[in-house]
Amino acid sequence: MAEEVPVSNIEEWKPRTKVGQLVKEGKITSIKEIFEKNLSINEPEIIDALLPNLKYEVVDIKMVQKQTDAGELSRYKVLVIMGNYDGYIGIGKGKAKQLRVAIQKAVRDAKMKIIPVRRGCGSWECTCGEPHSLPFSVSGMAGSVKVELRPAPKGTGLVVGGVLKVLLNYAGIKDIWSFSNGETRTTENFIDAGYMALYNTYRFVTPIDWARKR
Repeated sequence: MAEEVPVSNIEEWKPRTKVGQLVKEGKITSIKEIFEKNLSINEPEIIDALLPNLKYEVVDIKMVQKQTDAGELSRYKVLVIMGNYDGYIGIGKGKAKQLRVAIQKAVRDAKMKIIPVRRGCGSWECTCGEPHSLPFSVSGMAGSVKVELRPAPKGTGLVVGGVLKVLLNYAGIKDIWSFSNGETRTTENFIDAGYMALYNTYRFVTPIDWARKR
C-alpha cells in the first residue's frame, strides 16, 4: 500500500551543498531544472522541496545476519519504491536493527536516487501521442537479471512481473511489454534491473532532443 513520504521542515533546513542552497533560496524552483543542468542531489531535502507529492511502498523486507566478535548481529534490510506517478521514480535500501529505522533509511536513500523517466507513445500499433508508455525499447541489468521494456499500445496494461509492475506504476507508465531472464525471483536484482532500464530512457539522443538543442 502506498504511503505519503513525510516531508521535512524546509524552514529549519540548513543546506550543506551549493545545490541545496540554491533550492532553499528559490533560485532553483523545479526538479526538471536539476536534471537539465546535470546537478547532483546530495540532500534529501532538495527532493522534499521540489517533489512534495511523492509516495513510497515497501516491496521487500529481509533479515540479514552479520558475524561479529560479540556474536551474530541481525538487522532488517528494506527495499522501497518511490515515485509521483508522473515521470519520477526512485528506489532505496536501508538496514537497521529496528524495522522503522530501516524504512526511514530506505526512504532517504530513495530520495537521493530519484530519476526522471522519459515517457511516450513508441508503439507502431498506437499513434495517440500520449505519454502512456515508453518512446523506445530499453533494457537494464543487475546481477544475473536482465529486463527489457518495450512500448505497448494504449490499453495493453503492464505486462510485467508483479514487483516490476509496482515500479512502473509509480513512474506513471500504464502500458508496456516486458521480457526478462535470470534469477528474477531475487526481488532486489529484479527491481534494480527495471530501475536501470528506466534510467536508460534518457541515455539516447532522439531527433527531438537535437531539435531542442538547436
